[in-house]
Amino acid sequence: MEGDEIDLDRGIVVIPKSHESLMNDKQLINYRKQRFRFMSWLLNVGKDPESASGYSEYTVYGTAYRTARFDKWRWEKFGGYSMPPTEEEAKAFIEWLAFDYDQSETAKGKLQEGVRRYNKWLHHDKNYDEWEYDYQFDSSGGNHQPQDFLSVEERRKIRQAVLTIGDIPSPGDVYGEEREGWLTHLGHLLNKPRDAINDNDWEKVIGWKEPSLVSASLDAGLRPAEVRTASVRWVDLQNSVLRIPKEESSKNVGNWTVSLKDETTAYLERWLEERERYDRYDDTDALWLTARGNRYSSKSLRRLLHRLCDEAGIETANRKMSWYTIRHSVGTYMAKERGLAAAKAQLRHRNPMTTMKYDQVPVEDRRDALDKMG
Repeated sequence: MEGDEIDLDRGIVVIPKSHESLMNDKQLINYRKQRFRFMSWLLNVGKDPESASGYSEYTVYGTAYRTARFDKWRWEKFGGYSMPPTEEEAKAFIEWLAFDYDQSETAKGKLQEGVRRYNKWLHHDKNYDEWEYDYQFDSSGGNHQPQDFLSVEERRKIRQAVLTIGDIPSPGDVYGEEREGWLTHLGHLLNKPRDAINDNDWEKVIGWKEPSLVSASLDAGLRPAEVRTASVRWVDLQNSVLRIPKEESSKNVGNWTVSLKDETTAYLERWLEERERYDRYDDTDALWLTARGNRYSSKSLRRLLHRLCDEAGIETANRKMSWYTIRHSVGTYMAKERGLAAAKAQLRHRNPMTTMKYDQVPVEDRRDALDKMG
């Protein structure tokens, strides 16, 4: 088709012929426009946007085919044409590479590399979050491995650290009805008349948003997308579970009932009471919002985790420390203590093969084995 290439001399294919039958005329125009922008961005600034350094023509040529292949896969998998791709589609594609794509590690790594560049463009052009993956492939031929996970001791330290960072508003930051609500709330918590509440009393009370969010994630292995979409309707305090309906699950494959520790349930109960004090929750059933009233993103959750690690004295250098680090610790130790079936249910995996990556021996158990071996 005329116009399929940015430059005939360069030979970079924008839309492969095999894709045309998957789109109607309007979709084809939309796809071509976005692909032109993507390829042009890669050529001109994609390698290092800050210094306006682009990739070589050879690199963009390969990236064009690999990202087009990703697009075709997700259209066939998820019900037809859509642009731009989503994080969940990318994660599903990487999972497919891990278990169903019968090619070399290098081939898998090249395809993942293409998806990463897609995300890099979307992050720069459309302010997308950086995508997180359960698997990392080495395009030079290395083996894929699940990302890093927290040890049992690190999980304990994170639980302790989050109890030191939960803040409530300062008395000078709330006014009118919101301030009146906080005074009533503080009076109830401190067993003092509301008229006797002073500025020092505001500093005595811990906020329960971060403790409830982190503790629930340490129990349920919540994905960033699930933290983002979590609703007050998920919380079943009486039975100490989260009930995640199919239509709100990040995988959208079934209703899930996820166990919680008693302390997590207590934190959630306190948070739901405190949540009523914030005006930003008036028109939403979101379980957690940032201080600016936004849904949590992968980036904001990563910042929270690094803050907790700093507070807990956990070293983050030379580690892939994202919110998925918490999720992977849940899978690793649930599989160790209760088996793969329990890990599959707690992590809400559709495919049991996904859970198999947690069938590994934690480092502390391997250390014990070495001690016994002499």
